[in-house]
Amino acid sequence: MPCETLIKGAARLLTMDDADLRLDGADVRIKDGVIAEVGVGLEPGPGADVLNAEGCLVTPGLVNTHHHLYQTLTRAVPGAQDALLFGWLRTLYPIWARFGPEEMYVSAQVGLAELALSGCTLSSDHLYLYPNGSRLDDTIAAASDIGLRFHPTRGAMSIGESLGGLPPDALVENEAAIIEDSIRVIDAHHDPRPGSMVRVGVAPCSPFSVSRDLMRDAAILARDKGVMLHTHLAENDEDIAYSLEKFGCRPGQYAEDLGWTGDDVWHAHCVKLDAQEIDLFASSRTGVAHCPCSNCRLGSGVAPLVEMQNAGVKMGLGVDGSASNDIGSLVAEARQAMLLQRVTRGADAMSAHAALRLATRGGAEVLGRSDCGQLAPGFRADIAVWDMRSVAAAGSWDMGALLLAGPQQVRDLFVEGRRVVADGHVTTVDMPKLLERQRTLAHRLQD
Repeated sequence: MPCETLIKGAARLLTMDDADLRLDGADVRIKDGVIAEVGVGLEPGPGADVLNAEGCLVTPGLVNTHHHLYQTLTRAVPGAQDALLFGWLRTLYPIWARFGPEEMYVSAQVGLAELALSGCTLSSDHLYLYPNGSRLDDTIAAASDIGLRFHPTRGAMSIGESLGGLPPDALVENEAAIIEDSIRVIDAHHDPRPGSMVRVGVAPCSPFSVSRDLMRDAAILARDKGVMLHTHLAENDEDIAYSLEKFGCRPGQYAEDLGWTGDDVWHAHCVKLDAQEIDLFASSRTGVAHCPCSNCRLGSGVAPLVEMQNAGVKMGLGVDGSASNDIGSLVAEARQAMLLQRVTRGADAMSAHAALRLATRGGAEVLGRSDCGQLAPGFRADIAVWDMRSVAAAGSWDMGALLLAGPQQVRDLFVEGRRVVADGHVTTVDMPKLLERQRTLAHRLQD
């Protein structure tokens, strides 16, 4: 990687900085993985690598705040295609129980490569089952190979069917072992420094698959270790009914009682939050990962995104798992978020720019990455370059309105100044070979 790269002559550049600066004919200078300068008419230094961005839109890299990468091996599974959340899970649990380390590793590689092509530079992952020797380390290795910035979370399930939980007993773990392995993974991989490529979170799966004790202990552990907390919450009507029946309260109260609100916490979905819960999340600075495509696919509903925004809730976007989306495209997620708010609240409910801001700076804030999500000096060089001369954008009058037309894939993508996608192709792995291996593993599971 050259010590300096100059992205030159972008037709439009969206910074997402505090001033929301938007520049035409702009350049970005990258030095040692950091944005050194943004402006017009910049000249390359000695030995600099110059990337011609004529006719292109340049944005911060997109940020994915919720995913289950292992699910790229189980897309469009019969029996799960038309099911609600709980039925969907019951269909897929027995298949996931046959996974091992290679399935986790390969599925994560494919999922991260797909995200990269959609403009994503930073992704979280929620891995909550570990069959047949699988470990969180498998997905961390995959992210290192692809070259994306990664925020994996050590998920867990501890309440199986025999104790009234949803998952089969074969997929749950002993709670003491969960805490022990969480400590191991954090100590081995978590890097809190600015520019970190890996930060680890603690993430019991959901209120219907772990005990209150594990939720409470996980929060204590995370704060002792200085890492973030993540889980699913208030995803659909079944979720609310379960919380009321089992805990005698709504999910927001459940979270607050167990220490699961605060600036170091983010919850996935939150489709069914009521006004009181929205106020709680806003006042406590608790984050939300909004996953509109998955919420549509599973019939969960439309999250009150505008209400949460107006209240000041921290929000980002997530693609969710590839068995419930089933596409891992963050730019498509941003478009869907915008459209759903418009169809339920009017055409002026959310602009394309506001949705793109959620997908960039918003996601970075949810994940606690004050060094990412903006194109400004001092921020990490995580940059997406979109070719607006493609057929998807042909005739567009406003290049900044990326989500109204296209394209759906980036031309070039930089992570920490490294070019992970070049001319629409992932540069870090042999994609045909990787996809062939994925097909083999998927057919093995199917057979």
